[in-house]
Amino acid sequence: MAIDPKQAFASLPTTLMQDLLDAYAEVVTNFGEGRWEPSELNGGKLCEAAYSVVEGFLNGGQYALRATKPRNLPQACEKLAQAYPAALRSPRIQIPRMLVALYEIRNNRGVGHAGGEVSPNEMDATAVLYMSKWIMAELVRLLHNLSTAEAAGLVEMLVEREIAAVWKWGKKRRVLRTGLTWRQQVLLLLAGVNEATEDDLVAWLEHKTPRILRRDVLRPMHQGRLIDFDESTSTLRLLPPGIAQAEELLRSS
Repeated sequence: MAIDPKQAFASLPTTLMQDLLDAYAEVVTNFGEGRWEPSELNGGKLCEAAYSVVEGFLNGGQYALRATKPRNLPQACEKLAQAYPAALRSPRIQIPRMLVALYEIRNNRGVGHAGGEVSPNEMDATAVLYMSKWIMAELVRLLHNLSTAEAAGLVEMLVEREIAAVWKWGKKRRVLRTGLTWRQQVLLLLAGVNEATEDDLVAWLEHKTPRILRRDVLRPMHQGRLIDFDESTSTLRLLPPGIAQAEELLRSS
């Protein structure tokens, strides 16, 4: 293997990388558990994250900090080919066309809304799974100039890394690594979300005394500029120093 799988998307902003990895991990996990509708729905989230990566790659490495959803994904993907006529064919044409196919399943096969032509099923979820793997492998190949075999091997190991850090089920989160401090667990939990509430963290951590968590963990992390803790709304976000520490924890997993 040419590179460590932990470094597969290290060149991306941490928050965009996490959006991409979270969406991919959920596609694979939901498929493995036979939950076809969540598997297909998260294929839509993967499209948005992968589009943001491709757009940034074509734009000379100027990546958005978070995954963004174009108003019209098929049109946005088509415009990439027009805007970068001299770029490599994979990010300009092939990945965008695969994203359109993946998004079509999410929107028009009974997943994204009521009244689709078919109900969520294993066949469609299988298509979503393997398109997602292909897209992820192509992104790794482009970012690291690897062979297709090396990139595919890396992608197979990505989910193991994500699941080893934080387990996700709907809105629930659990840190699976043992031996971490409360502060380290907070960093990992907040790394995968735009924003969380204090109640969310108390539930995810299964902390018995919210008052002590606030006093001994959240307020000191706020004072240390690792997180922004707005006590008036009970909301928390990672700040750049906290993002850096969370990424260091992920690398060491």
